[in-house]
Formats: sequence, C-alpha cells, structure tokens
Amino acid sequence: MSRRSGVLEFAVLGLLHDAPMHGYELRKRLNVLLGSFRAFSYGTLYPCLKSLVAQGFLVEDNPDVAYVPATALNGKRSKIVYRLSPEGKQRFEELLADSGPDAWEDEHFGVHFAFFGQTDRAVRMRVLEGRRSRLEERLERMRNSLARARERFDDYTVELQRHGLESVEREVRWLNELIETERANRTGRPGAPNGGPNTAVPPTTSDGRGQEDGSSDPPGPPYDRPGRSAQER
Repeated sequence: MSRRSGVLEFAVLGLLHDAPMHGYELRKRLNVLLGSFRAFSYGTLYPCLKSLVAQGFLVEDNPDVAYVPATALNGKRSKIVYRLSPEGKQRFEELLADSGPDAWEDEHFGVHFAFFGQTDRAVRMRVLEGRRSRLEERLERMRNSLARARERFDDYTVELQRHGLESVEREVRWLNELIETERANRTGRPGAPNGGPNTAVPPTTSDGRGQEDGSSDPPGPPYDRPGRSAQER
C-alpha cells in the first residue's frame, strides 16, 4: 500500500468511525479534514472504498433502494451508505495506536493529529515528539542549505528558502507548546476539550508554505489550540 493510499484509508475509517455516510458526503468531509490542497477526487476515493469493502473493513448499505430504484429509464442512482464493520473498527484502532516514524511524516501526521481526540495520551506524546525530532532534523538541513544559497543564488531564491525555513520553525514552536501542554496534563485532549475529535489539519512544511503575517498561530486553517475556549475559536 502506498503512503498516500494509507493516509486515505486512515482518514476514511476515522470519519466513518463517527457515523456512516455516503460517498459524496464522505468526500466533502475528507476535503475539510485533509485540506483543499490535498483534495481527493472520486477517482481516488471510490477505489479506496471498494478496497476497504473487499477487505471486510466497510459494509455497504443502500437505504434508498426501495424508493429510488436504479433503472435505465429514470436515470437515478441509489446512494450507497458506508459504515464500519467490527473488523473496520479494529483496523482504525490499530492505525490510531501507530506512533512509529510514518506517523511523523507530513501527510500521516496531519491525519493522526486530526484524530488526537480519540488517541491515547501516550501515543499522542510519541507522535508529537517524533514529529518535532523529524522537523528539527529538517531545520538543520535547511539552515545549511540557506547558508550556501546566500553565496550561490539570487535574492529571490534565498527568500524562498528563508520562507520555508521560517515555516518549519513556526511548526516546531507549535509542537513545543503542544508537548508542554501534554506534559503538564492541563487539558488531556489538546484541541478537543469536549472529548470530540479534532479535525484541524496541522501545517504542512515540506514545500515551505505558510503564513507571512507574523501571527503566532501556525500556518493553515484555524486550530483548536489548547487553552482556547469555543467562543474564542
């Protein structure tokens, strides 16, 4: 299984763990969960759904079949509703508990973070610390590259590399805050004070994208950061 398909499988199982839904609704939720820059097409989603059904992780229901028969005459198609099987719930729990190196990478970390509200605290800590370690390694390489770029490239190329460096530095600061909060056990579930899953996606730094407005918040969509009330969010 490719890394991208693994991310999609995890996200699909996690969303269907909350409630059954049909493909169109699931696709909309995936685009919110993973961000518009990682939007998935039907051509990507439906093969994943069929594969999960074939593996026994999902079950297809067709509640409209008695009312909207799919025929060549009316041109209508019944909606298939997907729900987790017991095996699918077990598979989601296994993915949720994974705190190895794959969970620290850009796309995998985003999905893991989105489901932190359902993740054991010890697993959250391992994923956060692993992600920070991975980004600190990246920072060292980027700083060395920037030092060389100042001697070899024009000002615009240097600015692009500096922008990417600052984006990674912001995420490291954000991770430090989350780790400090976890260690102090002030909230127990960062970003999910009411026990619900956090669906915000953390910043992706592999391509250097991020905010430039000087905000202390990490780049990307709004975050349910620890210590912020629902009214503030």
